Amino acid sequence: MGVLDLLANTANYLPTAIKPARKPSLYERFFWTAVALVTYVVMANTPLYGISVAQQNILLLEIIFASNAGTLMELGIGPIVTAGLIMQILVGAKLIDMDLSNPSDRKKFTAAQKTFAVLLAAFQAGMYAAGCRYWTVTPGQNPFLGCTASLTTRALTSIQLFLASYVVILLDEMIQKGWGIGSGISLFILAGVAQRIFWNMFSPVIVYGEKFGLVPRLIDVLSTGGSLSNVLVRAYGADVLGLVATIVVVFIVVYLQSMTIQIPASSPKLRSIKTKIPLQFLYVTNIPVLLVGILYSDLVIFANIARMFGSGWIADLMAMYDSDNRLVGGLAYYLSPPSNVYGVLADPFKALVYSISFIALAVLFGVLWIEVAGLNAEAQADQLIKSGIEIPGLRRNPKILKDRLEKIIPPLTILSSIIVALIAIAADIAGAYGSGMGLLLAVGIVQQYYSLITYERALEAYPLLKKLVGE
Repeated sequence: MGVLDLLANTANYLPTAIKPARKPSLYERFFWTAVALVTYVVMANTPLYGISVAQQNILLLEIIFASNAGTLMELGIGPIVTAGLIMQILVGAKLIDMDLSNPSDRKKFTAAQKTFAVLLAAFQAGMYAAGCRYWTVTPGQNPFLGCTASLTTRALTSIQLFLASYVVILLDEMIQKGWGIGSGISLFILAGVAQRIFWNMFSPVIVYGEKFGLVPRLIDVLSTGGSLSNVLVRAYGADVLGLVATIVVVFIVVYLQSMTIQIPASSPKLRSIKTKIPLQFLYVTNIPVLLVGILYSDLVIFANIARMFGSGWIADLMAMYDSDNRLVGGLAYYLSPPSNVYGVLADPFKALVYSISFIALAVLFGVLWIEVAGLNAEAQADQLIKSGIEIPGLRRNPKILKDRLEKIIPPLTILSSIIVALIAIAADIAGAYGSGMGLLLAVGIVQQYYSLITYERALEAYPLLKKLVGE
């Protein structure tokens, strides 16, 4: 029995969400989606037992993993995303021989991915507690041995993190098995971004003598007769520039995602009826910035693990912290975006390195992703030939079709990777609410939900369509 079979069989013994006996109505699915969303929001705002509030406030909200530091959602969807990404890469690179279009292989893949996500959740929860993430460390000692928290407190914290992560895995599984709409991963990322935007707009928390939220700060300025210039650009807190940047980024992304590159085609099976093959202008969508964000998050995690085992120089190479637990150096520091214009002015070298490295990594990940995900010219040519579609004027030869697509797909991949990277960078520099990366993900998720809901409503309104699509 291989490792994949072992992981898949182990999933049979884990608590799981049961598939509904009949397909729930759209309103029932709305209800269960709302239940999952409320559960996530409650956990994302429930502090972990055994850590102080002051230590929670110095940690950052992770958009990519829909996590909130210091709460039950510390790990967020990190284990699910990481497990899925690693296994997709292994399958795409043919290191795991599976055909995901085959239902049995797909079922085995999903089961193995769940077990892998559970193992990652247990590992990360254990490492966070063992590495003394939430407590102080006696100067000069190893984080594992010199942690000021007791072993009981650290064990309880680790158990809390693991159980919360398992609940997230079950919620995602419940939605994907038909109880909800879309996927739990997309829902929780969207909720995290929306929560971040709401916080920027209405937070009454005082930061350096001023209210953080734009609306409370604007009310204070107007009530005291102050100048509106005090809310246009701020060093600490949400400002008007960030609000304008958020709106502009949303419109730009929506517009770009609606653009397509049309390739003329025909089908001999349909008497050579002419049609067009649409390729999205943002061919790699938001995958490159998502992978850069995952790389940044994993660098922080591995730095904490290296620090726990005494590899100080390795840990500092990945991520370096000051006495207040703020990121001040290492690869993770240069891959983390500036908070706003003031952040760029405070450290222009870091902003320059961040911008160049972000674009370079986005292009690299974009090119790698189309190869791994089967979106390259060769795979697309084979798929078109199998579906009976051909380009007028070319013989039905995969090699000839591949050569034609090679002139379109690779340049489109590089261009779209650069564009999404520039949007994310510009949004972060302008202080956009939810971060540039978060807005890119949120807009894509909202469009996916719009398409899903429109599709489901059409099926309910016209039952005959269910037979036509095989439901």
